[in-house]
Amino acid sequence: MKDYIEKRTIQVGEYIVKNRATVRQAAKNFGISKSTIHMVVTIWNG
Repeated sequence: MKDYIEKRTIQVGEYIVKNRATVRQAAKNFGISKSTIHMVVTIWNG
């Protein structure tokens, strides 16, 4: 996996857990789409 993808995956996962955030809130915070957040959380995190 590319390094920047792995870092973003960890950041998104930590943000969601720490802030009890929804996919929509995480997407807004990171400036990426909801579908990308969903893909990052479900596929890259296993």
